[in-house]
Amino acid sequence: MITIMSVVDRLVKLAERDRRLAVGESLFRARDPVRSLFVVASGAVGLVRVLPNGLELTLQRTRPGTILAEASLFAARYHCDAVAIEESTVRVVPVRRLRSALARDAALAHAWAHHLALEVQRARAQAELLSLKTVADRVEAWVALHGPIPAKGQWRQMASDIGVTPEALYRELARRRR
Repeated sequence: MITIMSVVDRLVKLAERDRRLAVGESLFRARDPVRSLFVVASGAVGLVRVLPNGLELTLQRTRPGTILAEASLFAARYHCDAVAIEESTVRVVPVRRLRSALARDAALAHAWAHHLALEVQRARAQAELLSLKTVADRVEAWVALHGPIPAKGQWRQMASDIGVTPEALYRELARRRR
């Protein structure tokens, strides 16, 4: 059976090319046509959605080895923006290549389904975090999922991860230091 890591390895083999991204550079925007999925080779890319009130909500924050935009495999258009959080390199996997590989390789299709099941679990944990009413509760849930509170330079990203304004997060972190 193919493991999750080898799913990434197989996608890398299907990649057409690498693409480098500067901090803040967009990989794709919501409503762009879907042509590719991506494997993050280095850096970090965030899937973000801008809410009607202007707040940015992070749907996913990647790390090296993460598959990005797998929910778009059978979509016509991307459903959110992908923006580099750090200088990053991604491997570009054309959706036509992946669809073809999944159709002819049952082991890969099974491993892909397993990967997607784990992503559903992750998304549900994120939804649970976002359902919490207070910033304090969201911070506690974030720490339980991700580990210690990050360094000061990463607080804006954490605020986006938990769906609050940076200022609300800063107030909560200041309260905790007292």
